[in-house]
Amino acid sequence: MQDFKNILIVSRSFYPMNSPRSFRTTELVKEFARQGHKVTLLTIKNDEFHIPFEEEYGVVIKDLGPLRLPRIELSNSSGLVSLFKRAVRRGLLQLFEYPDIELVYRVQKALKKESGYDLLISIAVPHPIHWGVAKARNKSHRIAEVWAADCGDPYMGAALDTFDKLFYFKYIEKYFCRKADYITIPLEEAKEGYYPEFHHKIRVIPQGFEFDEIDQSCGPAHPIPTFAYAGGLIPGGRDPRSFLEYLTSLNQEYKFILYTKNRDLIKPYMTSENGRIEIRDYIPRKKLLKVLSGMDFLINFENNTSLQQPSKLIDYYITNRPVLSVGSSDINKKIIDEFLNGNYSHKHQYQDMAKYRIENVCNRFLELSKNSEIQ
Repeated sequence: MQDFKNILIVSRSFYPMNSPRSFRTTELVKEFARQGHKVTLLTIKNDEFHIPFEEEYGVVIKDLGPLRLPRIELSNSSGLVSLFKRAVRRGLLQLFEYPDIELVYRVQKALKKESGYDLLISIAVPHPIHWGVAKARNKSHRIAEVWAADCGDPYMGAALDTFDKLFYFKYIEKYFCRKADYITIPLEEAKEGYYPEFHHKIRVIPQGFEFDEIDQSCGPAHPIPTFAYAGGLIPGGRDPRSFLEYLTSLNQEYKFILYTKNRDLIKPYMTSENGRIEIRDYIPRKKLLKVLSGMDFLINFENNTSLQQPSKLIDYYITNRPVLSVGSSDINKKIIDEFLNGNYSHKHQYQDMAKYRIENVCNRFLELSKNSEIQ
């Protein structure tokens, strides 16, 4: 007889948001519910989307409450105004983790009303989600028998941010790490991004996906090589510039479509491209997967660190399309030429993909709930 659990998940990111952490939360909620567990989610509730979600999947979604600290938007500003806004936004983020620091209070307040769970999973980013759980959980109010703090990326040990975290945040990170029963991370190499005294709490549980959610059959062949990239871009890591430098020097037709918000790195290469490169806004994940499954091949811009791995590779796997993996500075022009000519013999090789199936990921979390003490 199956042992059904009472599970509480706390996350800022959830359907219909387009982000890896939103997909993490959404897939966990859906799969735990499908397996028959009682699932409660604490998030910023949007009745338009979340009430139908509750009815469809038989889960309970509770509201953390409206966030009151405004985000500093940059889209409509330029020149000195834009520079000033960027400086203020970066300064507040560096000094106070603004505006997400408000989540500490929101999470702590909401958790005062919660208790009796078998398993509590808090999901970052943003990391103030974990900080709020740490403040709310104590010996007299444990909330759940087991707390797993799920981290997509390290905080103090993050390798892809341009700016290092200020020193005093290490005390906050150590505070929540001491109180969590487990710290879950997506890959073994990421363990080096955490303080050694907490390594015994770390468990590797990768991103989970529903592999059968789209039709993998390809559309009609394209008259010219047509390929795509979807996701964020970062100077020095997931950096497209070397690839674009070579691509735009070629005297052949192609169509490269990028679904990204990071347009500044791409625009300098579009002035004389006559439509060969196109930037598109993000679209819902299922729609994106369908579009990507119709491409000739897909592009993966590699991180400059082994501590973080793009979850888009699993999405790419679901589309069943060959993947050209490109370094930020060290590009292999011969392999790029092969792909442009329909030769995919050097495509990215996937290994042990079963571990990314959402049912297996949920089972890994359920294993944690069997032990409330770290050995």
